[in-house]
Amino acid sequence: MNAQRMTMTIAGLFILVSLGLGQLSGQIDIRPFGWLWLTTFVGLNLFQSGITGFCPMTKILVRLGMRPGC
Repeated sequence: MNAQRMTMTIAGLFILVSLGLGQLSGQIDIRPFGWLWLTTFVGLNLFQSGITGFCPMTKILVRLGMRPGC
């Protein structure tokens, strides 16, 4: 795993942990459908992209004409 993928994994994990801690402490409520589900989706996507190396957003951008790679 390279540094970029590790960064994506850690960033996704931090997002998910912060949402979970906010839910447990009562500061936020992610049970009803709302904008926090978008944050949850981004965190999950970052985490799985870091682990697997597959990023759906990258695939979409490449199809739209962006160059792949760093």
